Formats: sequence, structure tokens, C-alpha cells
Amino acid sequence: MNTNNEQLISKIPIIGDEQIELLERLSNACGVSGAEEEVRQIVLEQVKPYADEITIDALGNVLVWRKGKNPDSMKVMLAAHMDEVGLMLVDSDEGGTFSFEIVGGIDERQLVGKAVWVGKKHTPGVIGSRPIHLEDDLSRKIPVKSLKIDLGPGGNDKAKPGDHACFATPFQKVGPSLIGKALDDRIGVATLIELVKNAPYEVDLCAAFTVQEEVGLRGARVAAYSFNPDVGIALDSTPANDLPTWDEEENVFYNTRLGFGAAIYIADNATLSDPRLIKFFTSLAEEYNIQYQVRQPGTGGTDAGAIHKQRMGIPSVSISVPGRNAHSAVGIARISDWQSQLSWLFLALNRMNKSILQR
Repeated sequence: MNTNNEQLISKIPIIGDEQIELLERLSNACGVSGAEEEVRQIVLEQVKPYADEITIDALGNVLVWRKGKNPDSMKVMLAAHMDEVGLMLVDSDEGGTFSFEIVGGIDERQLVGKAVWVGKKHTPGVIGSRPIHLEDDLSRKIPVKSLKIDLGPGGNDKAKPGDHACFATPFQKVGPSLIGKALDDRIGVATLIELVKNAPYEVDLCAAFTVQEEVGLRGARVAAYSFNPDVGIALDSTPANDLPTWDEEENVFYNTRLGFGAAIYIADNATLSDPRLIKFFTSLAEEYNIQYQVRQPGTGGTDAGAIHKQRMGIPSVSISVPGRNAHSAVGIARISDWQSQLSWLFLALNRMNKSILQR
């Protein structure tokens, strides 16, 4: 490896206690789609000292510019979504209980008995149900309309319809693992904050901390229109399908696996990743010995699905951290995979130029 490469490697930001403490704050913050204020405040606090320009647009995206050293520097948009799946209170009943609806893709079968935080004050509540020994039919799925969020006596004065609720899962680091809610996509948010702090001068970095990704990639759509970048890169989480199947047969389809590095998307329901960017990223990872994996084509989508369709088209790709238990009350990820994402993107920003888009 030549001297220039060694110097660049020495500058890669390293995930340590400071970064993990930031992720803890981000994970514990409540930011259900459409109510991302708490996360947005943390982002603004972190990036303001480093930004050349910051805009909060009409939807609530935080748009951050770090200008390159040349007037014609390549404009690279990185997008990480601030929102998480959760719940919205829709009606109040007597005794401090509330009906609710799901916001984003949540399997209603895993809602029963979960603890939640409601509203800006994180009022504690529980999604109640009948105890198992009073159930006549344990095979039936309990519909959301039969579930209530219970805030206890006086609960009707603590919340109101329209308030959001998120899962009450405190973040924790356990050995090499990160455990908490909303790791999709607070890890991506934490990565993007580090890249803003350590932005290279080779490109114009257009950092979009987006809203409402979980309900249709809405924030990224307007953010990409505003930035009008040369390329777009989504920083997200992707499901780690690396556990045995429910019927104990061998799992032969690994979407991604924990501990095998960040994952690059080839295709998903929303995007066919740009082949030029796939070639650039995979060649870079092999040159610098960055552990990575290919996210197998399938369902789902990231902010890249909205970015690539803006203006006259924006070449796009996704680089994601694998996580178990996606869209549930608690996720699990590996620090090594997070470092892989951060290192890979840092190197890419330092090596990017418009020649990679030549056909």
C-alpha cells in the first residue's frame, strides 16, 4: 500500500466511547415519523460547529453543506433518516387508555405487552392485553383496534390524540453488540454526523438528515430536489436474516449477517443501484481491505429510492449496517459493522470525483 493510502487510512474516524454515547442519545430519543424534533435537535447541536450552511426545510429535513475546495467539486449527497417506526394516539378512553394506529411497518403481533414512551415528555405507558390464562383462542392475532396504550390513572391529562409513542427500550452496549430501539436508522445518523465533522475538501458534502422515510421516503424526495447532487448515497440499516428459520430448517437465504461488514445494495423494491457506484465502492473496499457484504436483492427500500428519481435522475446507491429484529421494539447491531460503514464512506468521499460516472 502506498504512502498516500496509508495517510488516508490514518485519518479514518474511529468509533469509540464518544460515538457510542452519541448513538445512545440518538437511540433513546423519540422520533416517530412526522415527529422527529427530538432527534433533529441532537443533530443540529452536533453539526452546527462544522457546517458551512444549514437549512431546515418545510418537511423538517436538516440539510447541511460542507463545501469542497474547488468551485466545480463533485456534489455528493449522503442521506440518513431521523425517523423511526412507532405509534400515534387516535382516541382517548376513560381511565387513561388510548386507542392508537401504527406508523410505519410494524408487525402488530409483537405489540402486545410492550412498554412505550408517549409524547415529548416520554410519559411511560404499556400496550395492554388480556393475560394468557384468560384467553380462549391463543392462535388468533390480536388486531390493533383491540389494543390500548395504558397510561394509568390521570393518563387522559398526560396525552392527547395526535401524540406519538415510541418503544421504551433503553440503549445498551453489550460486548461487541449494540442493543436498542431505532438503530434503523440512528446508526446511519451517527455515521453521517461523523462524516460532517470529518468531511474532506475533495467534494461538496451535502448531508441530508431526512424525515418520514418509514412512511414513504418523503423527506429524501424533497432533500434531493433541493441539493440537486451529482450522486446520492443512502446510509441505512438492513435486516440481518442470519438466524435459524422458525421451523428449525437451515436458513439458506442470508439477506445480510451480523459481523460481516456494511452492506452495499445491488437492488431492492425501490432502487436499482447505479452500476458505476457499485463498481467504485466494491473496488475501494477491496483496495483498502474494508470488510463488506452484498445485500441480496429483495423487498424493502431506502432513501435512495426517492433520491434517484429527482430532477433529471441522480445515480444512487445504499450502504447499510445489518441489524436483527428490524422494525420491532429492540434491534441488535455490531460495532464492527458500524465501523465498516463509517470507514468505507470516509474513504469514498476522499476518493470520489466525476470520472467515476463516466460510461
